[in-house]
Amino acid sequence: MQLLVSVTSETEVEAAVEGGADIIDVKNPREGSLGANFPHVIRLVRERTPGSLPVSAAVGDVPNLPGTVALASLGVATCGVDYVKIGLFGVSRETDAVSLLQEACRAVRTYDPRIKVIATAYADAYKVGALPPLVLPEVAVESGVDGCMLDTARKGEGNLLTLLDENQLLDFVQRCHNAHLLCALAGSLSEAEVPEVSKLGADIVGVRTAACLGDRINGRVDSKKVRRLKALIAAGASPSYVPRSEAQTAALDVPR
Repeated sequence: MQLLVSVTSETEVEAAVEGGADIIDVKNPREGSLGANFPHVIRLVRERTPGSLPVSAAVGDVPNLPGTVALASLGVATCGVDYVKIGLFGVSRETDAVSLLQEACRAVRTYDPRIKVIATAYADAYKVGALPPLVLPEVAVESGVDGCMLDTARKGEGNLLTLLDENQLLDFVQRCHNAHLLCALAGSLSEAEVPEVSKLGADIVGVRTAACLGDRINGRVDSKKVRRLKALIAAGASPSYVPRSEAQTAALDVPR
């Protein structure tokens, strides 16, 4: 399992890298769970991050506006990232989610087909009227994205492990892997909860607060905390993600 550490600026990159983060993620928690950061910040984070480490960035907690999301996804793609994360906040129906994600994929892959698109649903979707989280793997397959992520929309009102039970999470991970989708788990996780999440078999665990001195908005990533998280993950199960083959992707008939 890889550790994704979210940073809010280039000044946090060094600590995340020193602590052993596998993926450097860029977001702006002042604008929401998957709040979008500024293009110049994403570019600076990419410049400060060693070339061997991938960088991901959030498009935002997006509305059900496919054109807007496609344009925003293209903007993120031009900033040198390896992953584009889309939070399905304003989307409640599966058909709408598929349509939106297909257009985002078209925009990103026309620019650079190597960039992976990750669809994110919220474990507490019922609180905000968003897409039910457990349907995400099927939406992902139909839309042609590269992976699925679970997060939480309302911070401070429960976390991934209190909102979904172990069987639900295990089933989610298995369905992602059966479809050759990357699977990431996040959502207000503390250091104490990382070992439990590590046992679920996902490919990536994402954190911010657990890697920070201070809160998710005003805190700063600390290398010692990141190193402890890495040690906890080391005892967990190894990832079983197998990328979808070109033939399988083509069979989905999704614009690339």
